[in-house]
Amino acid sequence: MRQVNRTRSTFFLRRDASTAQLTINRVEFLSTVQTIKMDSDESDFYGDEDIVTGLESRVTSFDVSQWWEETDAIQINRRVKMEPLDSTKLHNPYAGIPYAWQLTETVNDFLARLPPETTEHSDKFPWIFICNPYIRRKDKSLAQNQRSRGNEDEAPEEEGSRLDTLIEGGTERLNILLNFKQGINSTKKSTAVKMREIDQEQKEASRDILSLASRQGKSSDLGDTMYMAVIDACRQWMLFCQPKDVDEVWRVISKATANNELGIAAKVAPWNPHTDPTGQKDRIVCVYTADFGDKADVTRTLQKLRELRLVETMGRPIYYKPGPDAFTYLGIAYGNHWGVKASIYSSMDLLPISSSTSQRMRMSSSSHLRY
Repeated sequence: MRQVNRTRSTFFLRRDASTAQLTINRVEFLSTVQTIKMDSDESDFYGDEDIVTGLESRVTSFDVSQWWEETDAIQINRRVKMEPLDSTKLHNPYAGIPYAWQLTETVNDFLARLPPETTEHSDKFPWIFICNPYIRRKDKSLAQNQRSRGNEDEAPEEEGSRLDTLIEGGTERLNILLNFKQGINSTKKSTAVKMREIDQEQKEASRDILSLASRQGKSSDLGDTMYMAVIDACRQWMLFCQPKDVDEVWRVISKATANNELGIAAKVAPWNPHTDPTGQKDRIVCVYTADFGDKADVTRTLQKLRELRLVETMGRPIYYKPGPDAFTYLGIAYGNHWGVKASIYSSMDLLPISSSTSQRMRMSSSSHLRY
């Protein structure tokens, strides 16, 4: 019988959550003396002291980082391939809404079910809607806009939005503007001066409302608490097209939206026989972007619309309205009595083109639309 002295070394791996970098902790247990009872035949199973010394040397020189990179990284890659990422899960805030695209149907089936040229407007079909399935938004039934008459079918709401605060603050700002206009018109200033000051006040009112509506990413007065603005900052590119073209235009926009190539959602007006008995009035198509303050994304969406030949082929510029979450909820439409401009960009502002190109694009047939 003999005694074998063993020094046990154990390596532990952990990931530092704050830096996402692998750190290695080597914990050496205190040397222990184990009294192992064995006969001469069993001693070969444990190895003689030379073998034990050699194994301990291998443990000491073992490169854990290299082993992790060569072995565990392979397993991680395998898990990624087997397990779908959260971002691949599809969402539809308009699930179960009869006038919206459903994840249980193909886009082609949706287009065949609700062709905008012939689908009649009604309480059951106020719009035809499609949401980007790759972007999570609040379910329509839970959205605050369901309590705002006439705004029930604006863009899907973002979690954390506060529509009531927007309406209260925005309405107050518009009242200040209206009082300013009434006050300055009662003065003896020249018409030119009055118009200049009113124009400036209208622009400031617009900026204040948009500032109220935009998302914030800074600390509030309450300390380090992060807060979101009163509403989510989505708004829309507006296209107008003739009834004979609306099905094709809508087909292109629907497929691009479903493929995560445009904005967060899109909608088109169905035919309203009460206001358009002959079916000859232009139809409006709205493409919603996530944040009007993100000019790069707004421009990207416009560029995609242009690539799809949906801008100049309409024969006119398209316009970007900072709604629904701000202007639409406050009733700021074209020709409003506050004099606030209802749109903040046109396609010509962000992506101007030469007159010759514009003329050539207008001559393109809608049959050449992509998709």
